[in-house]
Amino acid sequence: MKILGITGGVGCGKSTVLHYLEEAYGAFLIECDQVAKDLQEPGEVCWQPMINLFGEQIVREDQSIDRSAVAKMVFQNADLREKLNAIVHPAVKERVHQLIEAHADCPLIVIEAALLMDDNYDLICDEIWYIHADEPVRRQRLKCSRGYTDERITQMIRSQRTEESFRALTTLTIDNSDENVQNTFWQLDRELAMRGIKKRN
Repeated sequence: MKILGITGGVGCGKSTVLHYLEEAYGAFLIECDQVAKDLQEPGEVCWQPMINLFGEQIVREDQSIDRSAVAKMVFQNADLREKLNAIVHPAVKERVHQLIEAHADCPLIVIEAALLMDDNYDLICDEIWYIHADEPVRRQRLKCSRGYTDERITQMIRSQRTEESFRALTTLTIDNSDENVQNTFWQLDRELAMRGIKKRN
C-alpha cells in the first residue's frame, strides 16, 4: 500500500488531480476538509465540543452546525481559532488513521489537505506531492469556477504557504499550470510508474 499526500494552494487544481487518481488508479481518497465537515455533524465527535466552545448560537434548527457563523467568529479571533483547531485537527487525524486501516487492501491511498505539513502528515504519508500552478492561472480559475474577486483571491493566497515553502517541504512538484490537463496526467503517470503503481486495466 502506498499512502500519498496531495497538497497545494487554492486554485492549483488539486481536485482535478484527485479525480484522475481515483478514476485511473482506483485510489481511495481522503479529503481532510470533508472529513472535518463530517466530524461536525450532529452526534459526531466534534459536534458537542464545538457547541461548548461557541455556544448554542451556532446550532441550526436541524441541529447542524452553522459553519459560516463559526468562520466569522474565528476570522479575527486567534484564540478561538486555536481552540477550534485543537478540537478538529486531532479528530480529523484519528479518523484518517481509521480510514487507512479500513482500506488497508487498497494499493493507493491519497490524503489531500492544504495543511498536510503543518499537521505532521508526513509521518503518515510515504510522500507528499505539491500541486503547483502559476498565480495568474490560479486567479483565472478561481474567478471562473467560484466567482471570487481579485481582492478575495489575493487575501486567500497570502493566507497560505508560499510556493517556496511548499516546494521545500514536499517530496515532488507536479506542475498543473498548462491548459492541457493531459500534461498534468502525464507527470502523474510517470511518477507513479517509477514507484511501481499501475493504472487500472
